[in-house]
Amino acid sequence: MWSDIAAGLTLFWGLDNVLAISGGVLLGVVVGAIPGLTATMAVALALPLTFAMAPVTAILLLVGVYKGGVFGGSITAILLRAPGTPAAAATLLDGYPLAQQGKAGKAMKMALYASCIADFLSNIALIFFAGMIAGLALAFGPPEFFWLICFSLTVVIAIAGSSLAKGLISGALGLLVSTVGLDLVQGSQRFTFDNFNLMGGVGYIPLLIGLFALPEVIDFYVRRGAPFAVRAADASRVTMAEFKRSLVSIVRGSFIGVIIGTIPGAGATAAAFLSYGEAKRSSRHPETFGKGEIEGVAAAESGNNGVAGATMIPLLSLGIPGDVVTAVILGAFMLHGLAPGPMMFQQNLDIIYALFAGIMLSSVVLFVAGSLAIRYVIRIVDIPRHILMPLVLLFCVFGTFAVQAQMFDVLVMVVFGALGYLMLRINMSAAPFLMGFILGPLFEDNLRRTFLIAQDMSVFFRSPICWIFIVLTGVSLFIGIRREMRTLRARRTLARLEGS
Repeated sequence: MWSDIAAGLTLFWGLDNVLAISGGVLLGVVVGAIPGLTATMAVALALPLTFAMAPVTAILLLVGVYKGGVFGGSITAILLRAPGTPAAAATLLDGYPLAQQGKAGKAMKMALYASCIADFLSNIALIFFAGMIAGLALAFGPPEFFWLICFSLTVVIAIAGSSLAKGLISGALGLLVSTVGLDLVQGSQRFTFDNFNLMGGVGYIPLLIGLFALPEVIDFYVRRGAPFAVRAADASRVTMAEFKRSLVSIVRGSFIGVIIGTIPGAGATAAAFLSYGEAKRSSRHPETFGKGEIEGVAAAESGNNGVAGATMIPLLSLGIPGDVVTAVILGAFMLHGLAPGPMMFQQNLDIIYALFAGIMLSSVVLFVAGSLAIRYVIRIVDIPRHILMPLVLLFCVFGTFAVQAQMFDVLVMVVFGALGYLMLRINMSAAPFLMGFILGPLFEDNLRRTFLIAQDMSVFFRSPICWIFIVLTGVSLFIGIRREMRTLRARRTLARLEGS
């Protein structure tokens, strides 16, 4: 074993590998910060660059791009309310209000600290618990996945905003929009209106940009006389008290990210919202979430960055990609004649240890690259809004069009931008809409697959994993509804006192 570790460290320790992981993280941070250009797209575009590289160098470059892209999405989410990546949509819930208060620097630094800690813990899980966690992921069938999605959907209560009714309506609309496209079981069209562009469903990136970024641009031009939305950023730091208060949420979010990331198909966005929802539920002051709570930023970023290392667990140990990004990385393995899975741990153990060393280094590089990005990119908020908003609109259109090179996607972005602006004006949170849209297909797919496997309702209660998530779902609903009832009673009491 020690000889294999020494061989792996020898294989890794070279200038080309260090430059690959460093350059990959820097590239990922830059690309992730541009709305529409996701970490998946960045890794896919970087793949051709790896053809002439050594296997370890190639894989580390792509892993670096992935990890940098996940953090990079938080930068514009905090500064402009334009999430660079889908997972950063949870970060803007409290990150953007902090920027409006002139605390963009504090929010971005907390996002960086949470990201690096979660990434480190995720890497530790990858190295020491890959086999055990991958075995747990294999135990998830359609019924188990169905109850996991049910539990995740209860997060809508936590992120509903000031009105639970409006939040539930928003989430229901997201579920409805997720049904657009071809029925994967029957092959029939649903809500496509005979438009072939909708057969594949509503585009994820156009919806995301339209729902969150475009309303800010529309609001600026509609209310030209209004004060600037974001004040100049100060040089404030995260205090030790704030960090200690957020540490529990960071660790909890990291473990949520590890668990969600290990299950193929779950994704970083679901992990970020689930971590955010759990932080709000367990907080002593949940009313501050959504209004500039630093703990909310920490929870969201730890959730989505905890996924980054965990998605490599099923890839390396079982040969099964954990998400779309690791599916691209799997292609890089195959291009270099490597087959991830149990046999790789027997035949290419030195490469495994070399990858582990590079992945651990990526957490350090992420901290350095993130610190540099914060130092220079934060100056965006000092740009006059009449100059900044047209640039934001340009990036929105460019990022939307770049996905499939179709003007129809730009039209979809405009439609959801108008919807997002309407929701902004009536104080309806857009986060439940996005959560419903993301989890809707997974909910329906696993429900129908379960019925195809067995025409018996008992299959939904077949395993201990099912019962664990059934209990968690019930507890989550009880806590969320009870807290909402307490809030309503407090508001009514306050209204009566003010009336008297």
